[in-house]
Amino acid sequence: MTDRLTARFSACKAANRAALVTFTMAGDPDFATASALLHALPGAGADVIELGMPFSDPMADGPAIQLAGQRALAAGQTLGKTLDMVRTFRTVDRETPIVLMGYYNPIYVYGVARFLSEAKAAGVDGLIVVDLPPEMDDELCLPALKAGIAFIRLATPTTDDKRLPTVLTNTSGFVYYVSITGITGAATPDFDKVGVAVNRIKQHTALPVAVGFGVKTPEHAAAIARGADGVVVGSALVDLVRTSLNDGKATEKTVSAVTSLVGAIAGAVRATTRTL
Repeated sequence: MTDRLTARFSACKAANRAALVTFTMAGDPDFATASALLHALPGAGADVIELGMPFSDPMADGPAIQLAGQRALAAGQTLGKTLDMVRTFRTVDRETPIVLMGYYNPIYVYGVARFLSEAKAAGVDGLIVVDLPPEMDDELCLPALKAGIAFIRLATPTTDDKRLPTVLTNTSGFVYYVSITGITGAATPDFDKVGVAVNRIKQHTALPVAVGFGVKTPEHAAAIARGADGVVVGSALVDLVRTSLNDGKATEKTVSAVTSLVGAIAGAVRATTRTL
């Protein structure tokens, strides 16, 4: 049986387009609203969903995602509740891949074996854990692969050809190319350089390459979609959650603000023919 990530990227490739990968934070601004948003994303055009696991010290994230995590933690979000969100989502959607993204500390505290067992049972397809380098594969990467959960690695503009094979070892699902040097949402990518970097990575792997960090508009997404297998948008979405709030609480605009931008970006991605 083909796993969901492989099936979805293959379907997008067959349609000669990039996949749209969306990131939102589990529990932001509260469990019910975040769950409603999760359920709405596929209909808005998300091909793959990254769901953030809130953590108190998110060193790779910019202000927008840091604040999203703080809001979620303040509302009582836990790793167990994040798995509950996925479990409930799977009762109505068995096709859309879900990748949990975050940091190792909450998983370590939860217990690696327990986490992987519950994540697999809930319907999690992959993990992105940004603070575990390849040298620490025994901690989580290899156990995840054994459990049938993809382990997606980040490559960056500073990942040279000498380092890249090490980064790609044991990577599965897709490769996440970080288009800028720095934290999430900090700058706009140089789209010409992104295309060159994706081509370089693809000389080392048959895995799809999705590009994120700094994608804020349909125009940004279209520029990246021409030369990548996937386009990741995150900070722009979680910032829309923030601006929709009233006194820190969700409003009737919270979900629709996010899904409207997802729809616009999805339209741009679907209208862009890949040049790979």
